[in-house]
Formats: sequence, C-alpha cells, structure tokens
Amino acid sequence: MNMQETAAIITGGASGLGAATARAFAAAGATVAIFDREAKAGAALAEELGGVFAEVDVSDEASVKAGIAAAHDAMGKINALVNCAGVAVAIKTLGRDGAHPLDVYRKVIDVNLVGTFNCIRLVSEVMAQNVPNDEGERGVIVNTASIAGFDGQKGQAAYGSSKAGVVGMALPVARDLAPMGIRVNTIAPGLFLTPMLMGLPDEAREQLAADVPFPKRLGRPEEYARLARFMVESAYLNAECVRLDGALRMQ
Repeated sequence: MNMQETAAIITGGASGLGAATARAFAAAGATVAIFDREAKAGAALAEELGGVFAEVDVSDEASVKAGIAAAHDAMGKINALVNCAGVAVAIKTLGRDGAHPLDVYRKVIDVNLVGTFNCIRLVSEVMAQNVPNDEGERGVIVNTASIAGFDGQKGQAAYGSSKAGVVGMALPVARDLAPMGIRVNTIAPGLFLTPMLMGLPDEAREQLAADVPFPKRLGRPEEYARLARFMVESAYLNAECVRLDGALRMQ
C-alpha cells in the first residue's frame, strides 16, 4: 500500500512506539488518526501532524466505535491500523505480598489482548468497504506483540500472556481477513527506549542494553516505525510476526 494513499489509525499514538509511527507515517505522506487515553499529548501530536485525535479506551467497544467514526469522518477512509496501545506490570505469580492480583492480570489481558482484537474487528469492518487498490488490498493491520510473548521474564505472567495471545492471533486473523483483501502482520519488539524504560536510571538502561547481542543498545522507536511502514507498504507480507530485538533472547 502506498503511504501517500494511507489513512491510518494508530492506537497508543500519543507516546513511545505509537508516536514514532505516527510521525513516520505522516512524514511519508499518510494521514493519521491517533487513539490514546492521554488526551493532551495525543491532541498536540495530532495537531502537529495535521491529523486527528480521539480519546479512546481500546478495550471498550463503544469507545473504539466512536473513535473510528471520528477518524473516518476526518480522513474520509481508513485503510491502515497500527495497534500500539498497551500496559505492562511486573508482578510475580506468587510474591511477598501473596498471589498475583487477579484484577491486575485481567486488566493487562483486557488492554493488550482484548483491546488489540477489539480494534482489529471493528476497524476491519470499515476497511472491508474500501475500494481495493491494484494489489486487491483494502487494508493493512500491524499489531504489537513483544519478545515477552516468547521468552517472558519472571514477573511477566500477565504481560507475557497478553503478548503471546497477540502473536497467536496473527495467522488466524490474517486468514479470516484475507478474502476481504486485508493483511495482518505483527511486530515483537525487544527492549526499546519507550517512556517506561526512559524512566529508569542510566545505569539500569546500560545494564539492559549490555544483554543485547548486537547492536549493544536499546531499540529506538523510529526503528519500530520503519518496520511498521515496511509492513504497510509490502503487499506480499502477510500473517508474519517479526522480532525486532537485536537478537536478544531473555534469560
């Protein structure tokens, strides 16, 4: 899909990987709609990029539907979705304070896994009405998993479960949407310089970077954005999950 013909919704687009993707897509000629809970940052970025912002809870059906309607009204069409919205916690299954709180586990699953699928199912409904391009494409979806979905660390039972679910949906959802000309791919990032890691002391970030085989540094959000753009533009890439992690395999 040509970037200059792309009208993309980017969830979690107010910061981190989502913001980098919104900037990269807009710079390449796409129009963008940013979905996020952070209204101030999201609206400011949308204004900067000439896009649209909607305050959206990805796990809530009505909220996502309202966001999609606003995005469609503003852009005239929706033919790309990049799911970056997510939350992370670090709680052991059984720790000093007892068993992992079930409500916290459910919240992580609800946002990261259910929220991703919620956006896919509702946006694909709109994409299916698009006129196909020369490749027969009506839409492209890029989901965000994590290497924690493959080799999660201690304290990542909730997060690892949610991201493994995102990996697991890639093929069946791609098969479901193939007859409509909608492709689905997934990125599994490693350790990236997102707001969560930026809050760590320099020494802690350096220690994390030292575990990466090559290059020995944390990932840059712009690198995620370049891969997301490649997935949108590459018509033959479908149902794939790509690790973007400098060959890191978590201990």
